[in-house]
Amino acid sequence: MEDNTRPSSYLDEPPNSRLFLVASKSITEDNIRDHFSTFGEIQDIWVVKDKHTKESKGVAFVKFSKSSQACTAMEEMHGKCLVEGTKPIKVFIAQSRSSGSHRDVEDEELTRIFVMIPKTFSEEDLKETFKEYGNIEYCIIIKNKLTGESKGLGYVRFQRPSEAAIAIENCDKTFRAILAEPRTKNSTTENDYFGNSRADHEAGMSGYPFSDNSNYTSGEPWSSSEMITRCLMMTSRAVLTQEQVHGLFDLIPGLEYCKIQLDQHGFVKGQAMIRYTNLGSAVYAKEKLNGFEYPPGNRLAVAFIDDGEDRTSPVGKMAMQLVVAQMMSMVWNGPSGSQLLKSSTVYAPLATPQKHRLQTDVSLPSVKKMAPSDSVAKERLFVIFNPSPLPVDVLEDVFCRFGSLIEVFLVPGRNVGYVKYADRKHANEAMAAMHGKVVNGVKMRVMLADPPKEESHKRQRTY
Repeated sequence: MEDNTRPSSYLDEPPNSRLFLVASKSITEDNIRDHFSTFGEIQDIWVVKDKHTKESKGVAFVKFSKSSQACTAMEEMHGKCLVEGTKPIKVFIAQSRSSGSHRDVEDEELTRIFVMIPKTFSEEDLKETFKEYGNIEYCIIIKNKLTGESKGLGYVRFQRPSEAAIAIENCDKTFRAILAEPRTKNSTTENDYFGNSRADHEAGMSGYPFSDNSNYTSGEPWSSSEMITRCLMMTSRAVLTQEQVHGLFDLIPGLEYCKIQLDQHGFVKGQAMIRYTNLGSAVYAKEKLNGFEYPPGNRLAVAFIDDGEDRTSPVGKMAMQLVVAQMMSMVWNGPSGSQLLKSSTVYAPLATPQKHRLQTDVSLPSVKKMAPSDSVAKERLFVIFNPSPLPVDVLEDVFCRFGSLIEVFLVPGRNVGYVKYADRKHANEAMAAMHGKVVNGVKMRVMLADPPKEESHKRQRTY
């Protein structure tokens, strides 16, 4: 039970140490304590009850003494059943009370940290220093846009929130590591701590480095708030080699860096980081290659990510807008992506594998036969994909392994889909195993779907 003798501020000390649970109304404080105490010291448990009936509302808060304990508990307990016969619980990091927001913190907001580093550090030095705390997706060093020298500041992006929290808690205090704020958040308090240099760069780094934005291909005007940098992140569903990606982006002059991203097992993650020597080349590459099919049938996603340069000054913004205007004129009047490839020798069609290859660190069961298509759906799962959905055949390969899979359905034009099971137990096992996991470079959030309206049961195969 919540201790009313303590100041309310302790609930957010340290930040992100409080969990928000959605559970069955029959779940008690003792049930929660029994399952969550294994992750660390619990300071408080508060089961929200109706003021009049004193019955549980099916939601609760759990306060840990450390952020890493709360994050680990979230990762391990989301989708688990606390009591036999009850529905799986949903676990999130609760938003701080001072934020003024009722939205729960997204996993992606908890994986990127901001650090102060020696100016002699390279990106490889930064990665080497922090890799002991978990799997790193990328590191970026903030540099002076005129001299190219490091400003002694950087970002480290981990795969899991618990890894970022452990790094903050255990790294050398001289790094002054904290969670990096999302692009849209107010960072006034942190500016007082770090000085203006952080605010200048934090505004240009989104909470997740991928975007589906392709404004110019649809004829819409360029958004003044869109981040435009020399660095790009390419995402591909098909496995591409280092040579293929380098040859593709080297078609645009000024390629400075191109590197395929690998996971902790050495598998290709379906992502590559690209950096050009100038802003114009990056703009041109993004507009020409975002959405381009390479190889045929595999649509590439190309988005800007932070390159650490400060373009917040009026002069910097004017220069950027001028470059964008010039480059977009070239984009509209220049050759298409396919024409670029036809004029080069880079394009060598990939040999189509007889069966797609799953790349994931999840220990998946063996493939099981799907249930008949006319089976009654006992449970539906709702899946959110980032940065883009996986092909249906890949999703069927993943989710059929838990048994009684009826169908996988992707919502057209959106990064979401549904998975239907004939057995509720198999659906719960799939949700527990796959929530927050990465398959072929795509992160999935898997949760129970809202039950369809009663009239939908009378329709055949409707969502």
